[in-house]
Amino acid sequence: MPEGPAPVDWEGRPLECGACRFRGRLDLGQCGQGWACVHDRYAKRIERFFVLNPDLADACLTMPYFETRMNAARVATLFRLPRLLNDADAGVRAMAILRLPVTHARRRIKDPDRRVRIAVAHRLPLEKLLPMLSDPDSYVRQIATRRADPGMLPTMVRDEDPEIRRIVARRIGENWLVHFVTDPDPLVRREAAARMPAARLGAYARDDDLRVRHTVAERAPPDLARALLDDPEDVIRETAAERLAQLKEVPDDVDR
Repeated sequence: MPEGPAPVDWEGRPLECGACRFRGRLDLGQCGQGWACVHDRYAKRIERFFVLNPDLADACLTMPYFETRMNAARVATLFRLPRLLNDADAGVRAMAILRLPVTHARRRIKDPDRRVRIAVAHRLPLEKLLPMLSDPDSYVRQIATRRADPGMLPTMVRDEDPEIRRIVARRIGENWLVHFVTDPDPLVRREAAARMPAARLGAYARDDDLRVRHTVAERAPPDLARALLDDPEDVIRETAAERLAQLKEVPDDVDR
């Protein structure tokens, strides 16, 4: 049943089924105006056409409309896709990267469009991700940071994006967590405090942010938990007392 905008081609002209080279698919019920058409401007109808006719994808990889080429690339024969790595449209190039063997991703590591580099960051082998950690786009760096071996992450400790530093704090080796004590973002410091070995948590116990100190209080060893009983915030003192109870170190003057 027709849905979406009026069926027109990619240049806004009326569709003519009689002139289509795939006219035979109409008789088979595998295409039709308003719901599945390779020439339609509406991407959902193009996608549906290739769902119904995947065998025609190879023949559509050079069509002028980028949506047609991109949807054809989803199901086309793999050995037809390498040439699409140089396609004029970034979405087409990204689709080719996502489907081709990972060795092809390295060819587009410096692609000018972030969509392509995002695809590259998803596909590169872990040992090849280092260049993506310095990508100018923060989302590309985020993907690379989530995937990279933790041994690569010290280079990201001072990244300008706090979300990336949070990812680093969740994944980096424990010996590096002390480097986040002076991080300007309290959520980054909280992530680091959540992983810092208990014996070294004191580095975060004097943090200005309540959320960081609360994380410390939840994990503190006995001596540090007792020190936090003097915190100016009620919630920190209560959490420290609960922590001492867990450790069976409750002092006499603390209500159970």
